[in-house]
Amino acid sequence: MNKIKKVVLAYSGGLDTSIILKWLQEEKGYEVVTFTADLGQGEELEPARRKAQAQGVKEIFIDDLREEFVKDYVYPMFRANALYEGLYLLGTSIARPLISKRQIEIAHQVGADAVCHGATGKGNDQVRFELSYYALDPEIKVIAPWREWDLNSRTKLIKYAETHGIEIATDKRGEAPFSVDANLLHTSSEGKALEDPSVEAPEFVYQRTVSPENAPDKPTYIEIGFERGDAVSLNDKTFSPAEMLTQLNELGGKNGIGRLDLLENRFVGMKSRGIYETPGGAILLMAHRGIEQITLDKGAMHLKDELMPKYAELIYNGYWFSPEREMLQAAIDKSQEMVAGTVRLKLYKGNATIVGRSSPYSLYSQEHVTFEEDEVYNQADAGGFIKINALRLRLLKDRDRKAGKNS
Repeated sequence: MNKIKKVVLAYSGGLDTSIILKWLQEEKGYEVVTFTADLGQGEELEPARRKAQAQGVKEIFIDDLREEFVKDYVYPMFRANALYEGLYLLGTSIARPLISKRQIEIAHQVGADAVCHGATGKGNDQVRFELSYYALDPEIKVIAPWREWDLNSRTKLIKYAETHGIEIATDKRGEAPFSVDANLLHTSSEGKALEDPSVEAPEFVYQRTVSPENAPDKPTYIEIGFERGDAVSLNDKTFSPAEMLTQLNELGGKNGIGRLDLLENRFVGMKSRGIYETPGGAILLMAHRGIEQITLDKGAMHLKDELMPKYAELIYNGYWFSPEREMLQAAIDKSQEMVAGTVRLKLYKGNATIVGRSSPYSLYSQEHVTFEEDEVYNQADAGGFIKINALRLRLLKDRDRKAGKNS
């Protein structure tokens, strides 16, 4: 670390990263380059530029990554129907590899020796950032202040900020009710008022969704068009990936869709409680399931469902750039070649319900499945099919009887 001269800091402009910026300058003597990613978090990012300039930063990067985020990270993940522990749509997890990628690119561009993040030593993000850093540049040096310094309480952080003239937002002076991470896919709220998992989260925690009780009494019907597993149109109007997710977020938020109270298992071993809002993502997941129902073969669909938990865990744990994730992605993407068509959904008081689906590549045959007379399926054939599949069960039962074993 003594060879480090220049560092690229993932910088939000908030209290923690502002203190990290000063700490890198004053305590370590490094030249700091700041990088702020616009992932659709819904905040004005220019204050981050002004704060960095006020602390003497000469090289400041504020990059709009919204389209890349949805197109190259969110959409590939949704082709897999990825859910961590059966529920979590991985909104924070999927953003970290893109932030890391751009941070490494900037480090190479400006000739920096190291990168720095503001993740704590208790959470998942430190792992996600650093696994991505090392996958993209094995020789990069990484600085994780929360694992080095002694500013391990909010009181100490505020005192350090006051001593060094760092701006502190008025709502940071007391005990902040909770911490928030946000991007175009979701919001994540953790800590403080949410730490007791037996207590219902207060309504003020939710930022993007109305409560289902206060959602409109009349349902909203929408149609989502898909090509190769990706959503490309909404109500017959074409949108880019980021535009599509923005539209679905608005529709889902108004109808109280996408709320989740989750007690999850962190990669580092502890359990944590998170309150998530993924309004557009919840709609997109349901719609994608709907178009797969009519276009995917049974074997492919069931294999995808078997692979999905592993795929989701890889993303959650920070292995986006691993060969195993890329192998799984190749299989998933192959399955999506004919996943095209339209899904109709009803949005109503917290629920997104499929009410129709159609595709030029449909595998659904009404002629085969009908309860009326047909000329394509001989029902008598089912007897042989059942007997063949029952053969091993019959042999097992015969063996057990001969052995005097009671069932």
